[in-house]
Amino acid sequence: MTQRVLVTDAAKLIIDELRQTHGALMFHQSGGCCDGSSPMCFPDGELMINENDVWLGTIHGCDFYMSKDQFEYWQHTQLTINVVPGRGASFSLEIPLGLRFVVESRIYTDQEMEQLSPTRLG
Repeated sequence: MTQRVLVTDAAKLIIDELRQTHGALMFHQSGGCCDGSSPMCFPDGELMINENDVWLGTIHGCDFYMSKDQFEYWQHTQLTINVVPGRGASFSLEIPLGLRFVVESRIYTDQEMEQLSPTRLG
């Protein structure tokens, strides 16, 4: 099965660090406010998820969501969550560390499209 969202080893280390401080975590792909379209990390349950959000899977034990509208644009791409130095302008938990999560994407192959992992509404 082709996963819709992946995570780099570098991002896993930061997720582990954030989890030690904040407990269980969740991600939501921002729709463009503040820092543009970037993955944002929150304590699990802090961001209200509803039927306007699509669950894409989990990364390193964290649920990953994006809005339905944004999913329409991204549904043909596999997302990889990475971390880079720099201070973003969002409310994501990694920002005080002088880091920011970023999304890297690529288009699925035809074969991968046939084997995509399922999504569900929030």
